[in-house]
Amino acid sequence: MTASGKEILREKDFAQMTAAELAEARKAIAAMALPQDEMKTRRLRAHPRGRRTDPRATLRQALRTGGDLMLPRFRKERTVHPPLVVIADISGSMSQYTRLFLHFMHAVMEKRRRVHAFVFGTRLTNLTRQLRRRDPDEALAECARTVKDWSGGTRISETVHEFNRRWSRRVLGQGAVVLLISDGLEREAVDDLPAEMERLHKSCRRLIWLNPLLRFDGFEARARGIRAMLPYVDEFRPVHSIEALAELCAALGGGKGNRLTDPRRFLDTLNAA
Repeated sequence: MTASGKEILREKDFAQMTAAELAEARKAIAAMALPQDEMKTRRLRAHPRGRRTDPRATLRQALRTGGDLMLPRFRKERTVHPPLVVIADISGSMSQYTRLFLHFMHAVMEKRRRVHAFVFGTRLTNLTRQLRRRDPDEALAECARTVKDWSGGTRISETVHEFNRRWSRRVLGQGAVVLLISDGLEREAVDDLPAEMERLHKSCRRLIWLNPLLRFDGFEARARGIRAMLPYVDEFRPVHSIEALAELCAALGGGKGNRLTDPRRFLDTLNAA
């Protein structure tokens, strides 16, 4: 592809791509620079220029020379990737975007350990084990065989409730980041959704909502589900193109959000109306 063709592909909506373009998009996603977000832990590791002295390592080194030579050993804080948890909508309006995002998650899982992937339509399904397969085509095929409610309806409130009850304590420790992928178009009542979203938000360090509806310039948070969820997310981002995924990688790698990703701007618009 030419340079201009690649630029058009990066900005093109996944739902409007041809089969050939989708194949090129999967290759581009696999080659994407992944986020390098690391956080310090309380555990220490040996380091020649660390700030803290390691008495035990120093004594062990001195014993090798019979105490004739005692050179200090040092250590510093270990850095690890925080857990990354994905909860993706696979209803009819979201299936194309989620399929491409699962390719992105497969690439992330090849580089990081503590990554967990869940999908939901009318029920919640854990796909972490399936996405651990080395071949991406085999991994996605196994996901398709495992999921029973692909391209069906959506039950966001029940799904978040089930995740909070069964999985949050297992996967949301040590500063986890949660990526919630959904258009927010809840088919059922949303009375319990604010409470469940608040609990999810309090259980993780950062909650990022990825919504393909943000590809529209005139998007407004009018749907009941969207209004119920927005107050409890830290960032509100699109997920409809390769460019949107690249911006997400930059944000996860330490980049800060801006006014365009601040969910309060949509809430302020509703309050003003």
